[in-house]
Amino acid sequence: MKRLAILGAGGHGRVVADAAEASGEWREIVFFDDAWPERKHSGPWAIVGNQAALLGQCGEFDGVVVGIGANRVRLANSQALSEAGARLATIIHPRATISRHASVEAGSVVFAGAVVNIGAHIGRACIINTAATVDHDCQLADGVHVSPGANLAGGVTVGTCSWIGANAGVRQQISIGAHAVIGVGAVVVSAQPDGVTAAGNPARDLNRTTP
Repeated sequence: MKRLAILGAGGHGRVVADAAEASGEWREIVFFDDAWPERKHSGPWAIVGNQAALLGQCGEFDGVVVGIGANRVRLANSQALSEAGARLATIIHPRATISRHASVEAGSVVFAGAVVNIGAHIGRACIINTAATVDHDCQLADGVHVSPGANLAGGVTVGTCSWIGANAGVRQQISIGAHAVIGVGAVVVSAQPDGVTAAGNPARDLNRTTP
């Protein structure tokens, strides 16, 4: 049983803490957040310091994870903590299903009901949210967020810090670039470039379709 520090005590951070607690792996879970010292608790867990304090203390914890939903912020802070000597934790809810032949990198979280199938690779500081599915041979770069109920069919690739909205679906073998945003409920049937914001069925680049 080990000690876990979570940076970011908002709603996403609490879900990370809840998944970590459910795993039974951590003896103690505490938050660090810049709302401290005005704010001392996030749900049942204590907030014990701010971000600067965690950077100075991260070596004292058996695991550290960033509980911030914003992709670029989460990835940047994960990298900074790693450089400061933190042991980035991977948090997997016990009701998630992950193939023994898939890989999930440090700093990532996989929530209840999610499925990661054979041959899939999840990069660093990713979020595979509640009931999302990442099918066989998908390749997710660092900082990706697959939102609740989203489905990636086999062989999909997703670039750094891209966001797949809730209940979106991506057809097999589709490539989505870096820093892309795929809207809630979108149906992606063609490749999407870096930086795109796409929505609809089929998903289209909103920057090109809006007058």
